[in-house]
Amino acid sequence: MGATPTFGHVGTARPGDLFASRLDLSLRGQHRPPRAGVCATSAHGAESLILADQYEDDEIHDDYFWYAGYGSRDGQTGRQVAHQDLNHRNRALTRSQETGRPIRVFRRIDAAPAAWQFRYEGLFYIVNLEYITGKSGFGVYRFRLEPWRAKTN
Repeated sequence: MGATPTFGHVGTARPGDLFASRLDLSLRGQHRPPRAGVCATSAHGAESLILADQYEDDEIHDDYFWYAGYGSRDGQTGRQVAHQDLNHRNRALTRSQETGRPIRVFRRIDAAPAAWQFRYEGLFYIVNLEYITGKSGFGVYRFRLEPWRAKTN
């Protein structure tokens, strides 16, 4: 991921736009990694993330969501199998909270004609983080994201 980070909207994409696959998101520069759920660096923070609705400690609400941190999950079940640590992706998410930069959020949806598509939810920012005992009994980082609003002076 040697490309320069892009924070904010990319191209003409706007909330509600649909993308066919993770590869489509990657090729269009919306969410560059074709497999990882977070596009980020520890130095700059997160550019984008994908809500896949498959991890037990995520909480999705109408006006905000809690995004469970990266690591120590079973890839098939989404269940935690060990405590998370402050790895490079979780550090990148904490960096996003420090900088207040917007993060592009995409959500996997069940929609025709494809079995799975991704919808651009818009720009969000991290307003809080916590380290909790998750549903499987292991320590989990959770990041609360809310819709991004440009700061005015």
